[in-house]
Amino acid sequence: MKIRRTTSLTMLISFVLLLVTSVILYIVPHGRVAYWSDWHLLGLSKTQWGNLHINLGILFVLTGMLHLFYNWKAVLSYMKNRVKKVKIFTTDFNVALALSIVVAAGTLLDLPPMSTVVNFNESIKNNASKKYGEPPYGHAELSSLKLFAKKTNLDPEKAKQLLRAAGIQGVDEKVTLGHLAKNNRTTPKALYAIMKSAEIKSQADVSFPDSPPPGLGQKTLAEICAAYEINLPSIIRQLDAQGITADPALSLKEIARGNDTDPYALFEALHDLVSDK
Repeated sequence: MKIRRTTSLTMLISFVLLLVTSVILYIVPHGRVAYWSDWHLLGLSKTQWGNLHINLGILFVLTGMLHLFYNWKAVLSYMKNRVKKVKIFTTDFNVALALSIVVAAGTLLDLPPMSTVVNFNESIKNNASKKYGEPPYGHAELSSLKLFAKKTNLDPEKAKQLLRAAGIQGVDEKVTLGHLAKNNRTTPKALYAIMKSAEIKSQADVSFPDSPPPGLGQKTLAEICAAYEINLPSIIRQLDAQGITADPALSLKEIARGNDTDPYALFEALHDLVSDK
């Protein structure tokens, strides 16, 4: 075995696999959605793809450092001027540095085409949220059946009866929704669908939340107002009075971005307006 060749080939293979995991993580749904729907691709979960990406990245960096060590003379030759003296800021190096700075700065300043790549990624994840569904709250799958019933306003005894009637094994108020789903080869989302009819109806169901629920930023202002029985024209006028231009067809994130603020600040503005009524 020749170490130099093995190093180069390992770096090449890890680079190709790193490209694959990068593409997968680019299209993977938001964590809350992936865990709620038990999302898998090619038999691997979001967590497994993430772990693969991390370790392949480390392997690529280590072999890259070895590759640099074995090819140091060639690298130095790239940084030599016409008189064969080493000069870091050669024309080629300056172009490479400028390209890197442009991409980094464009990303931080949210400028195209870097912003287009980021926005397209967000669009893919938002579509996945619509396809697979949002959990009632973040990491709901980690809650015990008892806590989940409390947070989602379900009758715990009726919820357990519905699960047992559906053939779910190991139903216990102390078991987490995620473990119950895994043990029965289903998803937390499917279990919630079974228990949904055990919901205790109350006026609080339509009250505006004190903190933004998962996925609220992807919902349009019109959808939010409809869900919480808020007068849409009135809210638009009140936001306009605060200097916030709100298109009801845009999502909370898009409205916030268009008004140079963040979604949470916009949510707080909405909360204050609704609470004042």
